[in-house]
Amino acid sequence: MSDLPFTLDQLRILKAIAAEGSFKRAADSLYVSQPAVSLQVQNLERQLDVPLFDRGGRRAQLTEAGYLLLSYGEKILTLCQETCRAIEDLQNLQGGTLIVGASQTTGTYLLPRMIGMFRQHYPDVGVQLHVHSTRRTAWSVANGQVDLAIIGGEVPTELQESLEIIPYAEDELALILPVFHPFTKLHTIQKDDLYKLQFIALDSQSTIRKVIDQVLTRCDIDTRRLRVEMELNSIEAIKNAVQSGLGAAFVSISAIAKELQMGVLHCTPIEGVVVKRTLWVIVNPNRYRSKAAEAFSQEILPQFATPGWNKDILNSNPSIADALEAVRHTTITEV
Repeated sequence: MSDLPFTLDQLRILKAIAAEGSFKRAADSLYVSQPAVSLQVQNLERQLDVPLFDRGGRRAQLTEAGYLLLSYGEKILTLCQETCRAIEDLQNLQGGTLIVGASQTTGTYLLPRMIGMFRQHYPDVGVQLHVHSTRRTAWSVANGQVDLAIIGGEVPTELQESLEIIPYAEDELALILPVFHPFTKLHTIQKDDLYKLQFIALDSQSTIRKVIDQVLTRCDIDTRRLRVEMELNSIEAIKNAVQSGLGAAFVSISAIAKELQMGVLHCTPIEGVVVKRTLWVIVNPNRYRSKAAEAFSQEILPQFATPGWNKDILNSNPSIADALEAVRHTTITEV
């Protein structure tokens, strides 16, 4: 086959239709007309001599050939993006793009501060922040769609061999109470006091909820005895519910800095218990690493890190290891 039977634009259109579920929404997302999208798909099917979509239903459904082309097409488009970014790097950080991933809590409360600091140093570099579940974020790093990510959950087993998973920081999980709760008058409470509280938590199937339950269990707190009276779908909703007096909750200390300063929530220590989880930096060592990603790793990550990482793991990624080695006493909550 002397000439390729498809163009990059046709692959982009195929990917957009698969993501949006319809030709019209794909056309809107690409800022082109629907007839133009339909014509490109018809030309692609004619060139390949196979149908790519089952047009019998209301939603544009890929055929087996369509799924196969999409699978390879996404890899081709990712490599094209890497190529463009490598060329942009020749301008020595006078342009280009940094793509950072994060799980929900780190993406909402930690990464915006990091990105703000990075933009002060490199205003010409475009920055994208992709906030998803730990699993989806890990796959984005593995597929080369994200340069690096900071997560609080566990990387999927099938990706643990292919990714660099670097212990980065200790994130404390704080017990928060309404400011008018009787426990706020105590310097500390006992572990048994937790079983007297009404709790507000995330959905039991959420990654963050599972991580919190695992950490509490490691601290000899029986999560089965905690009275979860309400489940909500976001940290912000939980904070507002606690502030309104509906119960107590465990949340990342990084998520409540503003509320503590304003005095609208109370953080109550538990005697003899410090509830912490590890945050991880994940990168794909087999993908192109841009100068923007290197600058973020060496100049920004150390300023938000805590000591105590595993030297052996860090030594496998010297660019991050050398930068983090300079850190001694900074923590997430001090920034």
